[in-house]
Amino acid sequence: MFAAKEPFTMKNPIFGFSKLTKTQKIDWIANHYFNHNPEATSILKAYWNDDPSLQKLHDDFIENTLSNYYLPLGVAPNFLINDTLYTIPMVIEESSVVAAASNAAKFWIQKGGFKATVLSTEKNGQIHLDYYGNKKNLELFFTEIKPLLFESIADIQKNMEKRGGGLLNIQLRNVTETLSGYYQLRCTFETLDAMGANFINSCLEAIATTFEAEAQKFKAFKDAQQFPKVVMSILSNYVPNCLVRAEVSCHVNDLEQNDINGTEFAEKMLRAVAIAKASPSRAVTHNKGIMNGIDAVVVATGNDFRAVEAGVHAYASKDGTYSSLTHASLENDIFKFWIEIPLALGTVGGLTSLHPMVKFNLQLLKNPSAKELMKIVAVAGLAQNFAALRSLVTTGIQKGHMKMHLMNILNGLQASETEKKKAVQHFKETTISQTAVSDFISSLKK
Repeated sequence: MFAAKEPFTMKNPIFGFSKLTKTQKIDWIANHYFNHNPEATSILKAYWNDDPSLQKLHDDFIENTLSNYYLPLGVAPNFLINDTLYTIPMVIEESSVVAAASNAAKFWIQKGGFKATVLSTEKNGQIHLDYYGNKKNLELFFTEIKPLLFESIADIQKNMEKRGGGLLNIQLRNVTETLSGYYQLRCTFETLDAMGANFINSCLEAIATTFEAEAQKFKAFKDAQQFPKVVMSILSNYVPNCLVRAEVSCHVNDLEQNDINGTEFAEKMLRAVAIAKASPSRAVTHNKGIMNGIDAVVVATGNDFRAVEAGVHAYASKDGTYSSLTHASLENDIFKFWIEIPLALGTVGGLTSLHPMVKFNLQLLKNPSAKELMKIVAVAGLAQNFAALRSLVTTGIQKGHMKMHLMNILNGLQASETEKKKAVQHFKETTISQTAVSDFISSLKK
């Protein structure tokens, strides 16, 4: 719809783009990539917020903002977690995710609901070092300097310490067997209700500055070649000691489905999990389904879903092979299904205090602490996986998924409301596909 009338070839780059006004940026994009097509400008402006102050707020989240990119905000009700009932907000574009979560919540609410426990909340970051001298000298220096490294961040962590958090420990790690000359200062932190990325990075950089300055004074480092040098200082999104567990359990008889008894269903579920543990190619899709639920809540609450994704997938490989994040057992006629997952989340700072929808969603969740949010997010992932496996081992995944996807296909075909109603009725008993729906709408138009 917005294609240029003729191909455009960029001959010269643009410098200083970020210094242009938003209108100038939009005009430049429209002129250079859409051949002055006014529709390109119109679609960008159509998604501006009518409230100028809210639009300005969104403009300031990132650089070179042109417009807003909307994703649906849905809710999954009836989540009973630790005997408290929640309605969980989810931001996602994929059909059937919210419906699947809602179905899982409904399934388990009569069976005691979900139980969730935070196992640990430790986060970490590293100061990465180059050092080719005598390792004993570096160890001696670190032992001597360690108290001063703590002192160097006293001002930075003053408020965090008042709330009960802060730097927990600093360890010197020798990683030279993996990479020549490579050492780490591994720092662990408690950041309470803050995700803590900026706090951790500020602490690491201050520690690194003190470390290098003091190294210059240490007599055992005889010359420039012997000095340890800081390569970089950065937090890690791999947080295996920031763990939460979520689980469901019930008597096997309570798992009975329409056309399958409880024992058979439980055994199929166990086999499905076992396959995801044994096959990385299956585990990736298995875990992606888990992340459908997790990411949707992480985005809705203003947290960093890319950091969560990276850390979770690394955790799935912690034993040397990429494997399932969920587990299942059947013992003494009790079926259990659970997940242990690393989640570094925050409920203060960042977008949590800026984005109006994030504020709304956190209030919908009863203004949880970071620990409470960890539990809710883990439950969302477990519920999503249960719903997916339940479909896979019974009716198949496409029946429910394509039913939800039907409306997207109809909208893409620009079907009228009357045509949509007829299509929904027709495809109740007919296999849904892009071609089948297209042919059906074409037949109606004829």
